[in-house]
Amino acid sequence: MSVQPAASASARVTAAAFASLKGAGRPIVVITAYDYHGARLVDEAGVDAILVGDSLGMTVLGHASTLPVTMEDMARHTAAVSRAATHALVIADMPFMSYQPSLELALLNAGRLLAEAGAQAVKIEGGGPDAVMTVEALVEAGVPVMGHVGLTPQSINVLGGYSTQAKNAAAAATLLEQCLELQEAGAFGIVLECIPVELAARATELVTIPTIGIGAGVGCDGQVQVFHDLLGIGEFVPRHAKRYADLGQTIRAAVSAYSDDVRDRRFPGEEQSTHFDAATLEQAEQILAERREFMAEEDAE
Repeated sequence: MSVQPAASASARVTAAAFASLKGAGRPIVVITAYDYHGARLVDEAGVDAILVGDSLGMTVLGHASTLPVTMEDMARHTAAVSRAATHALVIADMPFMSYQPSLELALLNAGRLLAEAGAQAVKIEGGGPDAVMTVEALVEAGVPVMGHVGLTPQSINVLGGYSTQAKNAAAAATLLEQCLELQEAGAFGIVLECIPVELAARATELVTIPTIGIGAGVGCDGQVQVFHDLLGIGEFVPRHAKRYADLGQTIRAAVSAYSDDVRDRRFPGEEQSTHFDAATLEQAEQILAERREFMAEEDAE
């Protein structure tokens, strides 16, 4: 079944449109993409938003976490996605230490992702006082911001692992408070990652802006999944992910068939080949001989 876009195929989804989608009770579809062709395909499929996630550190660049991802990485990949997407809202992750040190740095880097890379919004992790202040400053400067609470991968060294967060009453209350404060700061939406289903549903009821879940249950206003997890390209499938295809096996089979054809000289065949007549080849050989003779005479002098 095809995904129904938020508006007509020619209309760009905006950050402001997210609130209307929540109001209409229509679940919001978000997926990550990291390059031109991946973004083109998911955009044509009718998703509402494309998140250029710092997960590219693991899915594309081969790192063990999101922490090594730089602003240069994010700007380059966001620009590629932005060139492909004509319908979906493009949201770019602010990578580790691109906004935490100061508001000035946050403003400069967020501005770069919009002005240079073509994103229409950014996402930052965390719901503490500093994160809330950053959201407020960015929104005031004209940058739409999506928040992100629960499991925040940039804080993995503090959290101690990729596990469900806010599992007790105190932590759950803190998360609900963070959602309210991010909303008050001007965030247009909040990613809820790896938290109990009941807590995610309550947070969704509590705020008027959309919640986008990943490992947070069906009660959120929308869902986000990683391109590689969805399509079976990666080696690891998180518990919260569902594989809708096994492109990894398809790619391996295609490359194996290509390898066999090359080794058995079945590729390239006539369909992939161009010819010219023997006289032309003979003429080329004559020209080559004359050139080499001339060069030999030059060297002798």
